[in-house]
Amino acid sequence: MIDGLRLYLGRQASSFWRYVAEQSIYLVFSWVPTVIGIGLRGVIYRVILNMDGWAAIENKVRLLFANNIRLGHGVYLDQNVYLHACPHGIEIGDNTIIMYGAILHVYNFRDLPNSRIIIGRDSLVGEYSVIRGQGGVEIGDRVYTSPFTQIIAVNHVYDDPELPFIDQGITAEGIVIEDDVWIGSGAIITDGVRIGKGAVVAAGAVVTEDVPAHTVVGGIPARPIREIDNQQEIKTEKLIYHLKKGRN
Repeated sequence: MIDGLRLYLGRQASSFWRYVAEQSIYLVFSWVPTVIGIGLRGVIYRVILNMDGWAAIENKVRLLFANNIRLGHGVYLDQNVYLHACPHGIEIGDNTIIMYGAILHVYNFRDLPNSRIIIGRDSLVGEYSVIRGQGGVEIGDRVYTSPFTQIIAVNHVYDDPELPFIDQGITAEGIVIEDDVWIGSGAIITDGVRIGKGAVVAAGAVVTEDVPAHTVVGGIPARPIREIDNQQEIKTEKLIYHLKKGRN
């Protein structure tokens, strides 16, 4: 029982006293709704995590290993977001939005050297998306992931048919997503992939190989559909809307 308790606590926080401090603060402040709760957490959570400027954290957000989390100015964490930030942690850049139910998980209990999740500024992680950072995930600026996307920087080894796969270890090569990438709903990005600047991943695609810059890919496994360039004909019959200046 004692060993089980130690294992549980070791999966929750950097130390026993960090666990006590973090859970005590969550008990008092994590449930408070509306802008009152956002304001309280914007002040009090600075005790347990790193915050550059002001971040908006809704109620029901779950944070583990909070001392390994860094939030930039203007970051928004929607309800039911879950951040698990084993070393080397999670960094979220200025004005980035993490939508309802998204999971960012750096589950590193194998001494993986590159485990982390780094997201640039002005990006968006869609509802119920999952990012697993064992091999390291680096996401650039102005990257949008639609709902239910998966970015999984880890893979199981299963080469030996005589040995259970859980005993064969894992690989963790890492994933890089450059600036200005749009990932469609339900797409899966597998370990070891790099997606170039300005690329688009179609909904439901499974990306197993690198994607060149300014290229649209789709399918299972994903294959190039077309390049994005100024030679493409613009379909004028569609209405195009833009953000108004001064609004997100």
